[in-house]
Amino acid sequence: MPTPVVFDPGIARQFVTYARLVAARGYVHNTLGNIVMRAPHPDFPHGLAYTKHAEISLEEMDVENIVITDVPTPCIVWGERMTSIGHNLSREILRLRPDIHATVHVHDDATLALFSSGATPEFKVLSLDPPFVLGKPVHFVPAHVDVEADVSSVADFIARTNLVVLVGHGLTALGRNISEAYHRLNTFTAEVRRCIDAEKLAALQGTRPAYRSQAEMDEMYRFAERIIYPTRADLVMQDEAAE
Repeated sequence: MPTPVVFDPGIARQFVTYARLVAARGYVHNTLGNIVMRAPHPDFPHGLAYTKHAEISLEEMDVENIVITDVPTPCIVWGERMTSIGHNLSREILRLRPDIHATVHVHDDATLALFSSGATPEFKVLSLDPPFVLGKPVHFVPAHVDVEADVSSVADFIARTNLVVLVGHGLTALGRNISEAYHRLNTFTAEVRRCIDAEKLAALQGTRPAYRSQAEMDEMYRFAERIIYPTRADLVMQDEAAE
C-alpha cells in the first residue's frame, strides 16, 4: 500500500526561517531565487523536495506558500501552485547528489557585478575560510548556457563542486542540510565582496591583491571536512589526524 505524502510542519518552519535569513542578507530582489530542502519518503527513492511556488519571493512567503515536488520529475505531490523554472536545476542537483539535501539559489549583486565585469570566471581567495567551508572548488557556468531550462550538462560538473555560479544570473549553494548550504552561500559572497574591495584598493595603491595560491587552496579543500567538522582539536591539517 502506498505511503501517503504528509506535509512536515517542522521542515516548513525551518524553510521559512532560512527564507527570512536569506532575505535579511539582501539576496532577494524579486520573485526569483529559491530554497529547496529534501525530505525522505519510502515511495520516492530520491525523496521529496520542499520549495516555494512561483510568483512570490522568499521575503514575502510563509508556510502556506510551500509546495512539495518529486525530485526526478516536476510533479507536484503537495500543493497546487507551480514552481519556478529554477527548480529544475535544484531537482537535478538532488537527483545526482544523494549526499546533498538542500540548495539555496539567489541573485547576489556583488557576484553578478564581478563576473559580468569581464573578470576571469574563477574564484580567487584572500582569506582562509572559503575553501574550508565550501569543501570543493566553485564551478562557473558560462552566461550563454541556461542550466535551468536544460539540465543535461549538470551531470558533467556537479560531483566536483558545492557551489555553482551561473555567470550573469546568480549562484546556487549546495549543502548536506540547509544550514550548510546557507553557510556556503554567505562564505562565497563575503569573499566576492572582499575581492572587489581588494582590487579597488590595490588599483589606488599600484599594488596587487595577495590572493591564495592554487596549491594553498587545494590543501585547504583537502582538509575541509576536518576543519569544519573536527573530531579532535589538534593536527587537523596533518595526515596523522586521520589515524
